[in-house]
Parts: sequence; C-alpha cells; structure tokens
Amino acid sequence: MKPLSIDTISSIAIVIPAFRAEKYILKILAGIPQFISFIIVVDDCSPDHTAELVRTCPDSRVYLVAHHKNQGVGGAVITGYFKAVELGAKIIVKMDSDDQMDPKFLIPLIAPILMGQADYTKGNRFLHLNELKSMPLLRRVGNAGLSFLTKAASGYWNIFDPTNGYTAIHASIIPMMDTNRLHRRYFFETSVLMELGLIRAVIQDVQIPAKYQDEVSSLSEWKALFEFPPQLIIGFLRRLLTQYFIRDFGVFSISLIFGLGFNTFGFFFGLYHWYYSSITKTIASTGTVMLAVLPFILGWHLLIECLTLDIQNIPKDSLHHDVDFLEKLYRDFGE
Repeated sequence: MKPLSIDTISSIAIVIPAFRAEKYILKILAGIPQFISFIIVVDDCSPDHTAELVRTCPDSRVYLVAHHKNQGVGGAVITGYFKAVELGAKIIVKMDSDDQMDPKFLIPLIAPILMGQADYTKGNRFLHLNELKSMPLLRRVGNAGLSFLTKAASGYWNIFDPTNGYTAIHASIIPMMDTNRLHRRYFFETSVLMELGLIRAVIQDVQIPAKYQDEVSSLSEWKALFEFPPQLIIGFLRRLLTQYFIRDFGVFSISLIFGLGFNTFGFFFGLYHWYYSSITKTIASTGTVMLAVLPFILGWHLLIECLTLDIQNIPKDSLHHDVDFLEKLYRDFGE
C-alpha cells in the first residue's frame, strides 16, 4: 500500500455547483473541515443571491467561479474540476448545494483514493437501511432500476446508487476522460461512470446515509425514467464495441457473436414455422421444434456466459497510482 503523503492530503478541493443555493450555501461553507485546501463554488447563473453570499464568506479557501449562462449541474461541476486542477488539487470532491451531504463523511470518501485503492469514489445510500427509510419510495424504486441499467452501461457491476452526487476523484483521471461526452445536466453522474468505464478506472462505493430535509428535488423521477434509459443503452453498446471489439477480441466477443446469432436464428426460425403451422393448420414436427428451441437455448447460454465474463472483468488496478509513480520518477530523474 502506498503511504499517505502530507502533500497529497493538503491538496484536496471541494467543488460545489450552485444554483438557487442562497438558503444553504453559507452553512455548507462554514461546515467544510480545515484539512480541505480549496473550496470552489460554481455559481451557475443563479437568479438569487448565491454569488453575493459567497463573496461575503471570509474563508480564504473559497473561490467563486461565475457562469454567465446556465450550463446545468454537470457543466458547473466540469468547470469546478478544471479550476481545481488549475489550483493544484490532487483529489477533488463534489458536494451539492442543498446541504444533503454531510462533511463528516469526507474522510471515508477520500480514503480509498489516498490508499491507492480507487480512482473515483461515490456515496451509496442503500447500504444504510435505517437512514434509507427517509428516502421517498418512488426514488428508491427508480434508483434500483437505474442502478441495474448503469451497471450494464458502465461495466461496474459492483456499484449501486448511480445518481448519488457525493463523489471524489483523483485529479489525474480528469484529463483521461472525454469531458465533451459528459452530460451537462442531471445525467452527469451516470455519464461520468460510463466514461470512467471506458478508461478502466477503479470505482469504489462508500457507505453514506441518505439525508433528506424539506427540499424538493428538481429531478423528476418520471423524467429520469424516460430520458435516462435511451442514453444508458447507447452507452452500453458503445462500451461493448470499444472494450470487446476495438481494444480486444476474445472469448467474450466470440460468445456474444454466436449467442446473438443462435438466438436470432432460433427466434425467426420458430416464428416462421409457428406462422406456417397456424395458416396451414398442421402441427410442426418434433425435429422442427427442436431445431428452433436448441439454438435458442444455446444462444442464451452463451449470452449468460458473456454476462459472467463481463462481471469478472471489473477494473481492479487504479490508474492514478501509476500516474503518481511516474510523476515521482520525473521529479527524481528529470524528463
């Protein structure tokens, strides 16, 4: 395990995307622990007094970045990420401006990154059953469904609660991602997971309880139900093509091709003969039925094997550990 560096610990930034945040912003800033070096508030063209309140904060660690046009929560976070990298932060934590994210969980959130076990960490509210009771039922059901689709789209079968916005990332990972593909609004956290999957970064869930107050979420569950799945399906297909056909071609690729082929043959062959039997009023022979069923069964067996291989292929070696080592070599020996 890589020993913790004082330099690393002293270069942690918190990014707070802020829109209509005047109710909680000063309370949030006052609660940030002293071991945090930079606090970056991104005012996303908020029509209230958020920016004015931030400017009154006496904390010298606070930096205000103001958007002249609203870019959505994702756009605000990306702006904050780039500002944090510019300031020299090694680890960047994202906190929302609705006071749902308790600062006392900052240390558990960043610990896996500091220990070289993960490149990106995120909260998981579903691991605390008692606190989870405060989460609305519709949101719990929606999160469960979206979590499964996100697992398939990102390749991270070991994570849950994909819309949780309490996250931390090692700064060296940000340049590796194609930030132009990151969603600028409420699909942002999920799009980050899909991009991290493409670069094979290591993600770890951290147990953080749900904290709901009197705020009303601006993300409609029905809107997420109709808008998220199409984007997740596109991400899933892009990941399969990139990971198993462009970068590599192995057992998974062959099993997928034959699995889809057998399933397609069995389905259309059986459909044709079912239609033919219905219009001719004749019963299909046993051989015909078996010729339709066996490829279908074999195809599903191969697809299940693909799922097993994909689950076993979750990234395990953190990327930033190698980056930190290379930086040390450059410092010691020069370019």
